[in-house]
Amino acid sequence: MRGAVLYGPGDVRVEERDRPTLVEPTDAIIRVTAACVCGSDLWPFRGIDTSDQPQPMGHEYVGIVEEIGDAVENITVGDFVVGSFFASDNTCEICRAGYQSRCVHNVPMGMFGSQAEFLRVPLADGTLVATPGIPDPDLVPSLLAASDVLGTGWFGAVAAEAGPGKTVAVVGDGAVGLLAVLAAKQLGAQRIIAMSRHEPRQQLAREFGATDIVTERGDKGVARIKELTGGLGAHSVIEAVGTQESMMQAIRSTRPGGHVGYVGVAHGVELPGEELFFSAVHLHGGPAPVRRFLPELVQLIWDRTIEPGKVFDLELPLDQAVEAYQAMDERRAIKTLLRP
Repeated sequence: MRGAVLYGPGDVRVEERDRPTLVEPTDAIIRVTAACVCGSDLWPFRGIDTSDQPQPMGHEYVGIVEEIGDAVENITVGDFVVGSFFASDNTCEICRAGYQSRCVHNVPMGMFGSQAEFLRVPLADGTLVATPGIPDPDLVPSLLAASDVLGTGWFGAVAAEAGPGKTVAVVGDGAVGLLAVLAAKQLGAQRIIAMSRHEPRQQLAREFGATDIVTERGDKGVARIKELTGGLGAHSVIEAVGTQESMMQAIRSTRPGGHVGYVGVAHGVELPGEELFFSAVHLHGGPAPVRRFLPELVQLIWDRTIEPGKVFDLELPLDQAVEAYQAMDERRAIKTLLRP
């Protein structure tokens, strides 16, 4: 089969890889209908995260089940399925508490590489959610978004306790940040402030439910949030970048007693203990337990209540994966969908 492999910074190649086979009786093999490039894929592409050997790429996926192991009971051959970026059994004590990304048996799907024609999914019963039927083609991008960026943005909004009557600020205008805006809107937030300098992303943020746009960053961005909130800060702030600046911007934009939901993959983030202590701000986040939200998100998409697939502003065949990475790296695309 064909699949994308990263050999080093900036060096993505689409090449022949071994087609996956069933290894455990709890496995499923899916034919990938659509995959995509994640913002977190750009860290190794830029050389910030390094590996000493070639690595298959991709952890977001939807597709048709081709084979199942003998122990798989909830998924059948021919199902159209959505999975998350961590495989989980969905039965352990941590999963039952709603943190499937930290399942005691979790398997990171990035090790298999979903930017490919076929994908092995461990713990298929706990990981995959079947749609009510074969989706119309126009629903596929939105279902793909549910496999990571929508679920991650949703978790950011839940962790920040976004809800009715609250003002929510979102730090980051990538796919996760934009879908955090959508999530905050669905959760009933009264006011949603999107922080973005890019007009196309600002327009999409407004379409998803943003009521205000803040173009400033850092201390100036914090000051603008305070100005918009009577000097107090937002009730809920979602951090969707993962840098020191974005984390501190989020914390400082939150009012005392407010909540920060952080879902940007952290790189070099160090929190000043004394400032955090006196801020009286709640912090919660980490790798999103996408599986917790998948049934609800799939149904919202199926019913056409939400259309998160709008974050895909570039679609390419798998063989053009290099361009997919470059477009996102250069911010010429919010998020790129790949068709194997």
